[in-house]
Amino acid sequence: MTTTLIGKRIVLRPLRPDDFDQWRDVRTANADWLTKWEPRRPSGGPDVVRDPQAFKMRCHSRDREWQVGLGYGFGVFVGGQFAGEVNLNNVQRGPFQNAYLGYWVDERQAGNGYTPEGVVLVLRYAFEQLGLHRVQISILPRNAASRRVVEKLNIRDEGTAERYLEINGVWEDHIRYAMTAEDWTARRDDLIRVWL
Repeated sequence: MTTTLIGKRIVLRPLRPDDFDQWRDVRTANADWLTKWEPRRPSGGPDVVRDPQAFKMRCHSRDREWQVGLGYGFGVFVGGQFAGEVNLNNVQRGPFQNAYLGYWVDERQAGNGYTPEGVVLVLRYAFEQLGLHRVQISILPRNAASRRVVEKLNIRDEGTAERYLEINGVWEDHIRYAMTAEDWTARRDDLIRVWL
């Protein structure tokens, strides 16, 4: 994929197989920081953190999602170094025109505002390039760092969904946040001025 989104301090682009070493190093260093917020890897499934072939297949799978319009994954790069991801997943067209946005960042880069910047870049892409009407973000109530991102961006809290997603083997409640195209149009200039 060739889409690159350029922010004030970061660059977002699809991950490639040759990003494996940087991706593995960041994921390994952040295992405790990240895995408590993520679904458990299926038993016997490939380990994309340790297996370069599994990571290559992940990249190819993301490329296919991109080609058919089901998902748009971006690596976050700061000064040319991999620092996290911002992804649009489960894109639904028809009357819904919706996607789910997820993100994570290297703990060593947390607190620098890179994630909100990346989220604004992807929201602009979602609404202005993809023509989506709604983008949703679901966050565990106790994940204060992820919640701080949506709070900085003043993304609407739409309530808590009980036992919404399986996280690390447990069905967990999630706070659901959302922005619509109308919200983006009303807030676009301010978000871009502050973050991009």
